[in-house]
Amino acid sequence: MKTKITEMFGIEHPVIQGGMHYVGFAEMAAAVSNAGGLGIITGLTQRTPEDLAKEIEKCKGMTDKPFGVNLTFLPGFAAPDYPGYIKAIIDGGVKIVETAGRSPEAYLPALKEAGIKVIHKCTSVRHSLKAERIGCDAVSVDGFECGGHPGEDDIPNMILLPRAAEELKIPFVASGGIGNAQQLVAALALGAEGINMGTRFIATKEAPVHQNVKDALVEASELDTRLVMRPLRNTERVLTNAAVEKMLAVEKEKGDATTIEDVAEFVGGVYPQIMQEGTMEAGAWSCGMVAGLIHDIPTCDELVGGMVKEAEGIIKDRMQKFAS
Repeated sequence: MKTKITEMFGIEHPVIQGGMHYVGFAEMAAAVSNAGGLGIITGLTQRTPEDLAKEIEKCKGMTDKPFGVNLTFLPGFAAPDYPGYIKAIIDGGVKIVETAGRSPEAYLPALKEAGIKVIHKCTSVRHSLKAERIGCDAVSVDGFECGGHPGEDDIPNMILLPRAAEELKIPFVASGGIGNAQQLVAALALGAEGINMGTRFIATKEAPVHQNVKDALVEASELDTRLVMRPLRNTERVLTNAAVEKMLAVEKEKGDATTIEDVAEFVGGVYPQIMQEGTMEAGAWSCGMVAGLIHDIPTCDELVGGMVKEAEGIIKDRMQKFAS
C-alpha cells in the first residue's frame, strides 16, 4: 500500500505510531517499525538529552527500519532542553521527527539542515496550514476523538480530514480515534495518505506498559473517556476513573476560575505510576475514544499487517461491488 507518506518516510505501510508519554520507548518504536510502520520514540519521556541518545541507540539495536522521535513543545516556564534533545536526534542519525504542541518553527532550521523530515501534529486546518507555511514536510491531522489534547475546536475527523484535503498541499495522515482496517480505508478516502495511531498501539503485546493498562483498554467502551482541563483551555481526553471524576468535580466547582494548581494532583507525575506500576486510579492518563474498538491485545506485526491486508480486501471488494 504505497502512499506519499510511505515514500517520504521509507516505510512499508502507511501506519504511524504517535508519540505517547511513558509508552514510546525503544521497544514500542522498534516493534512498530519492524511491522512495516513507523515507530516513534517519545523524546520528553527521556529525562535528559543524554537519556534520549541512549534510547535512540537502543532502538537502532532492535530494528534496521526507519523510526522517528516525537518532540512536544510544551507551554510553561521551565522549558526542556530542546536544543539538547535535537542534538541527540541529529547525532543519533534519526531522519524523522514528529512535533506536537506549540509551533516547531524556531527549531526547524536545525532539523532541516540535518536532512530530517518533520511531521507536525495539528488539531485544526488553520494550524495545519501554518505548519505547511513554516516548512513542515507533512501534517498529522488530529480529530476530536483523539486521546490526549484534541484542541479547543471540537471538530471530528469526518469533517476535519476532508477540510484538510481541501486546503493542504503537503501530505497528511489521519490521527485520532483510529484503530482498525475500516478506518484506514476511510482515512484514505477522505484524503489522508495514512494513519497515526496512539491508543491502539498501547494494547499490543510489545507495548512496554503494565498489563493493567492494556486490560483497561480492552474493557473500556467508547463512552469511557472524559475531557479534562477544559477551563484551562488545555483540554485532554483521558480514560475515566475515580481520580478523573474527582478532577471533573473540582473543575465544575471552580468553573472558569480553575487553575493548574487546583488539578495538579490529578495530572502531575502520574504516568510512571500508571504505565509502569499499573496503579490505574493514580490520576488522569490520555486515552482516545477508539478504546471502544479495542477488543484484543495482538502483536504489532499482527495489528499492522492485519489492518493493511484487511484494508486492501475492503478496497478490492467494494470496488468490485460498485463496478458490477
